[in-house]
Parts: sequence; C-alpha cells; structure tokens
Amino acid sequence: MTDVLISGAGVAGPTLAWWLRRHGFRPTVVERAPALRDGGYKVDVRGAALTVLDRMGLLEQARRHDTGMRLARFVDASGAQLATMDAALFGGREGDDAELMRGDLARLLVAATGDVEYLFGDSIATLDPAADGVDVTFAGGGRRRFDLVVGADGLHSTVRRLAFGPAAAHLRPLGHHIAICTVPAEFGEERVELMHPAPGRTVGVYRTAGAPDARALFLFPSPAEEPDHRDLPAQRAVLARAFEGAGWRVPELLAAAADAPDFYLAPMSQVRMDSWSTGRVGLVGDAGYGPSPASGQGTSLGLVGAYVLAASLAEAGGDPVTGFAGYERRMRPFVTANQLLAERNLKGMVLSSAAQIRFQTLMLRLMPRMPGRERMIRRVTEPIRRAATAITLPDAPAATR
Repeated sequence: MTDVLISGAGVAGPTLAWWLRRHGFRPTVVERAPALRDGGYKVDVRGAALTVLDRMGLLEQARRHDTGMRLARFVDASGAQLATMDAALFGGREGDDAELMRGDLARLLVAATGDVEYLFGDSIATLDPAADGVDVTFAGGGRRRFDLVVGADGLHSTVRRLAFGPAAAHLRPLGHHIAICTVPAEFGEERVELMHPAPGRTVGVYRTAGAPDARALFLFPSPAEEPDHRDLPAQRAVLARAFEGAGWRVPELLAAAADAPDFYLAPMSQVRMDSWSTGRVGLVGDAGYGPSPASGQGTSLGLVGAYVLAASLAEAGGDPVTGFAGYERRMRPFVTANQLLAERNLKGMVLSSAAQIRFQTLMLRLMPRMPGRERMIRRVTEPIRRAATAITLPDAPAATR
C-alpha cells in the first residue's frame, strides 16, 4: 500500500486524502494548527468542483450550509445607500453553485475522512528524498518515511519552499492585499454584504443567515514592505495605515480587527510554477497554483486538483513520475483558465477613482430597468461559468459511482 503524507487540512488536503483512500492508498494529513481552523470567508464551489463534491456524497450537505446571501448593498462614507447588486451578479452566482463558509466546508471534508490519520499541531521541518521514498522530519521531533509527499498547505506552503525553493520565485503579486476577520454581528446586515468603495480601497462586511457574528474584508494597495505572515501586530499596523482617514464605519471595523482572533492578511498573489512536482513530492491547490481570492476559484481548484491528482496517481499505480505528469497534463489548462479570472475581477473589486465609483454605482442602479437585463447578467457571469467547467474529470472509482 502506498503511504502518502499530505501537508495541510484545509480544503485540498482532506479532499485528496478522501480520494486517495478510495483508490487504495494510505494517506496521512499533517496540520500546523492544533485543531481544525474555523475561520475564513465565504467560498464558492462551481462547475467541476460541484461534481467532485457530488461524487463524494457531500453536495447536499454543503448546500445545507449555504450562506443565504441575497444581495450586496453599496454605501458611501456617511452610510447612505449608493446601489444594490443581487445574487445573480454577486460573485457570479447563477443558482447552480454552492456558497458556504470555508470553515463549514473544511469540517465536512475532515468528517468524511474519519479513517484517515491526522497529525494536528505539527508540521514538516525537513524533506529528505530517496530513490524509494521521502524521509520526513516533523517540527515536533518525529521522523517517518513516506512513498509520496504532497503539499496542500496554501500560499505560504512549507512543502513548496522545502522542495522548490524560496516563495518569491513562484509568487506573482497582483498589487493588492486582502485582510479578513470576524467582527461583532452588529456590523452586519443578515444575508447582505455591505460594501464601502473608496478610491483605491474597498471594505466589505456581511452576516450569513443565522450567524452569531459578521465577517469583514479589506482590499487595498500592497504596502512597500511586506510584513511577515506570522507577525500579526505588524500586519494589523499595515491595515490601519492603509485605511487611515477612511469614512463609514471603517474606524470601528479596524478597532474590531485589532482584537479578532482569526485575523488574516495576505498579498493578492497567484502561484505560478513550471511544474507542480519534483521526484516524489507534489503540490495541490493554492500551494501549487493559487489563483488568488480575486478569482473566486481557489476552493474549486483545490477540490478539482485533489480529485485529479488522486485519479492520476491511481492510474499510474502510485508511480510518481507517471502520476504527477498525468495530473499536470489534465489540470494545467483548467488552472490557466481560472487564474485568468483574477485580474478581470479585481478591476471591479477595487476602483481607482471617484469617477469610476460613480459610474459603477450608476450602472447598478439602472440595471433593474434596463432592457435585456438577463442577457447582461449572462454576459457578466459567462466567463466564470466557462472557466469553472473547463475540464473533463477522470472517472471515479467504481465503489463511489
């Protein structure tokens, strides 16, 4: 039986473990956090990724966790409404996707892999490849040999750094940073995303159906110096400087962010690599081809990538050379199509001038009365739908069909 170590218990890691187990492999998942992470933002699952969840028997459970979001409401510095945007356009939703909180999806996936070994509160310290395996030293002091190692550990992937070198060589910045965190429910309006656009920076707050709290999002131009991703005080200071003098409820939101236990700040960057494997080590999801939050497709890429990688390794009988090559051949066009969405979407998420904001809100106000509204919605959402379905999935193992 082939032993596979997976680094990361987010979305791609547990999904890969589930499918590897069904293909007869023996996966182990190591996760730096001491327990499953509950934080995060709402995520969309679209196109081929819905098929993956369906084949896992988890699609209906995922839909039961739907955020129930109805619309986005745009407000000015005084809180006055500028325009609204309904769910047909919000994030490209067309009614056939699933939108749920990242933490809810992660819990579903981990619960489905009940027979998989999880090592919480530990991480990979070193990788020592050999001809017939990879010797792994863990930060906690343990040492084990695995046939294969897969990094599913996100934008700041430890596996990618150890196997492929410094992160800077593989990250393509998009010029903006994103910060997200939990804030008190009083800041949100149930099932509505409140958006405050200002030249060069955007703030959003939403509260999903029945949620006891709200989530805040901040988008702003990247600072001249990037704070270390482990230095939370420095990250919070960067955010405060970026939104100094902002109106609406931004000062209150910044104060709430200063105390938020799940505060997260990162550059809006894409991971671009010529290859997602070297020897017996491979990458999946954001670690190998993160499209950035601006694409809206990171979760779907992680689900599909995990499914395709497991199928390709199974077809190759566990051989890493053949298995990883088949995985890249199938996934590369799909990844490219979805990464291309990011810059297109980012232009509408952060507007550079007051004139652009006035034009955008005017168009949103006029849209309900425009002839051909449904055609316009399809035109906006079609690139997202096309990218989300730009792959033919391999067949699932017979036992899961």
